[in-house]
Amino acid sequence: MTPTLYWKDGNVEMLDQSRLPTEVTYVTCADAATVARGIKELWVRGAPAIGVAAAMGMALGARPLAEGSGDDFARELAGVGDMLISQRPTAVNLEWAVRQVMGYVKTNCEKPVADLKKQLVDLSQRMLEEDIATCRAIGAAGAHLMPDSGGVLTHCNAGALATGGYGTALGVIRAAVEAGKSIQVYADETRPVLQGARLTAWELMQDDIDVTLICDNMAAHVMGLGRVRAVVVGADRIARNGDAANKIGTYGVAILAREHNIPFYVAAPLSTVDFSIASGAQIPIEERPGHEITRVFGQTQIAPEGVKVFNPAFDVTPARYIAAIITERGAVRPEDLHRLADPGVDVAPLLVR
Repeated sequence: MTPTLYWKDGNVEMLDQSRLPTEVTYVTCADAATVARGIKELWVRGAPAIGVAAAMGMALGARPLAEGSGDDFARELAGVGDMLISQRPTAVNLEWAVRQVMGYVKTNCEKPVADLKKQLVDLSQRMLEEDIATCRAIGAAGAHLMPDSGGVLTHCNAGALATGGYGTALGVIRAAVEAGKSIQVYADETRPVLQGARLTAWELMQDDIDVTLICDNMAAHVMGLGRVRAVVVGADRIARNGDAANKIGTYGVAILAREHNIPFYVAAPLSTVDFSIASGAQIPIEERPGHEITRVFGQTQIAPEGVKVFNPAFDVTPARYIAAIITERGAVRPEDLHRLADPGVDVAPLLVR
């Protein structure tokens, strides 16, 4: 699988996903500001991946800070974290990763600042490795929910490109294929940035997984033809009650799946669950520039000049439409999700078999 981002010679190499599928290009990020730009401009995207990117950005942002007291270092580094968090408000992994880094710094502030700076690089690398392991655990937890054969529809990209590697929703599909299941993936194109067409179709073809691209407005027809037996998507933030925010259009897919008696699954790490909010009504929804809709990749104009545009990047699927939320600890029903806030809870009785 093509790496999403990694350390090289003291810098972060970030795959510029805005250039896929026609060009595989990496951008060298030597400072936190470049990482922030990559997050904002979608060089890196997907909740888990931008969480890892934020941790790496924190390590880069720490370098120019004065090597005085640990408390002063933590205070200045917090400003770097605020800058990174502000780039995209919906994906909770961004804020989660910054909190992890700041927690480490505050716990170890008695150490020399020079040592802390080096350790933040190691911490971000561990977070990358842990994300890949988490995705593999999500895949293993959800593979049994996929049909032995037939179509599985996904919306947007929740694959290796959206994570440190392997993927969440596509991780479930990958694990099912590795287990010998004969799955045909239907990938929604996912307007307006076309993550399904540009990214999901590309990475599944790289792995020789059967994929068919469809326009977003074809999903109901394909379901009506009986070609879809399950839907699995990722998430950028999940509320305590199981409401899940994902790429715009996901809510409509969930409604269509319910109408056609097709199970709808959400696959995401527990770091994507915001246990501090009661429902999806409290999830902030990012609005992006209108030119994403009026122009194809900011170039070819496809709408009248000056037309008003509403461009929310995400919508929230109510928990009642979700058959199970697949995490690294197993697949649970949305109403049981809140119990996973306790790391010591016995999940076995909660699992969807």
